[in-house]
Amino acid sequence: MQIYLAILLMAACLAVGAGVGVLLGYRRRKAFAEREIGSAEEEARRIINEAIKSAENKKREAAVEAKEEILKARNEFEQEVKDRRSELQRQENRLGQKEENLDRKTENMEHKEALLTARTAELERDKEELEQIKHSQMEALERISGLTTEEAKRYLIEQLEEEVTHEEAVKIKEIQAHFKEEADTYAREQIALAIQRCAADHVAEATVSVVPLPNDEMKGRIIGREGRNIRTLETLTGVDLIIDDTPEAITVSCFDPVRREIARLALEKLILDGRIHPTRIEEMVEKAKREVDATIKAEGERAVFETNVHGLNPELIKLLGRQHYRTSYGQNVLNHSIEVAHLAGLLANEIGANVAEAKRGGLLHDLGKAIDHEVEGSHVQIGVELARKYKESEGVIHAIEAHHGDVEPHTIVACLVKAADAISAARPGARKENVEYYIKRLEKLEQLTASFPGVDKSYAIQAGREVRVMVRPEDISEDRMVLLAREIAKKIEDELEYPGQIKVNLIRETKAIEYAR
Repeated sequence: MQIYLAILLMAACLAVGAGVGVLLGYRRRKAFAEREIGSAEEEARRIINEAIKSAENKKREAAVEAKEEILKARNEFEQEVKDRRSELQRQENRLGQKEENLDRKTENMEHKEALLTARTAELERDKEELEQIKHSQMEALERISGLTTEEAKRYLIEQLEEEVTHEEAVKIKEIQAHFKEEADTYAREQIALAIQRCAADHVAEATVSVVPLPNDEMKGRIIGREGRNIRTLETLTGVDLIIDDTPEAITVSCFDPVRREIARLALEKLILDGRIHPTRIEEMVEKAKREVDATIKAEGERAVFETNVHGLNPELIKLLGRQHYRTSYGQNVLNHSIEVAHLAGLLANEIGANVAEAKRGGLLHDLGKAIDHEVEGSHVQIGVELARKYKESEGVIHAIEAHHGDVEPHTIVACLVKAADAISAARPGARKENVEYYIKRLEKLEQLTASFPGVDKSYAIQAGREVRVMVRPEDISEDRMVLLAREIAKKIEDELEYPGQIKVNLIRETKAIEYAR
């Protein structure tokens, strides 16, 4: 029991001691904290005081700086005002001088205006006097000449027109004579030299359309039983066989010359063989096609070799070969193309133009005629399309397009090809011409030349290469004849198509007839 009391007593003492220790510690911490708070408050008051002093100092410094800036700005403003005032003073002085100058000029202008007014009035008076003098002189002249003013004007205009017409005619004659002497001489030399160096044949072939027979019995064999042979041949070749009363002959009709040639060869082979039936006809037609194809290729290569034109597309060579069977007015188109190529090349060589391009354009200029029976359009359009298709140069394409005047030639090569084509087609013996077309051309030439005022009669002579025009002498003067001849030639060029050139020959004559009795 005493032990428990002792323990409790000890515990109580420990608790009392701990409480006293805690109380003493709290008091010590409180005293320390109070000392720290006091020192912090003093430090804060010190800092605040220093900040207040610093702010006052800065405030005083800022006020001083502001005063300095204000003073500086005021000085600058005063200087600027002074400068502007001086500038305004100078401008006022300048304006004053200009105003004085304007006043002086105004005075001078007023003085001059007064002088001009006086001068104008004086001129008006002089003009009135001159009009009176002129009027009196005109009246005097009218009395002396016996002509009114309008009659005199007409007379002078007529005289002037006659003089101008005479001078114009003389000048035209001089210019024509000068240029014609030089141009004709040079052109004749070059064309003659080119033609002489180009050997060409006369027309010696026409479209072959008649197949000779050994006897009239062969006609029945060609027709066959119920016409099966002739139908087979017409179907395979695309031609029409005309069997009429013509003795020992059959006419082959077809718009395509290649088909006609195939039919002709097949018929000749069948006649020689003697065995004529549908199977044999098919064999002979195929054989004739192979022969024609071989001929077309050979003729195209011959044309290329003769003209020395290289680099042509193989299809173009075949098209050239097809021209071997094409004729125009009896002239073989392939031979014509070769001739044009030679002529164009020779002309180009003489004047220093591109010989290779001229030959190429001349050889291909009628390219469209190879297939113009199969394709719609003119042979010029077809030729241009074919040349573009096979990548020919623009110069060659333009020469093809311009060789008949469908477009205006704008290159030397195009002009040479056009001239060579005209030379080849218009030379004597080159082509045959339909009689009806020939007569119509001559009649149209005579009608055109007779349509001009003052023309009495007109005659086409020398196969249409010259037109002789008789004019009425009372209507057409000597000077007017030169102008009329030029007008007629120009109208012929614009409205007619003709080979070569046409000479316009004007004749004016007066006759006096009297009889001695």
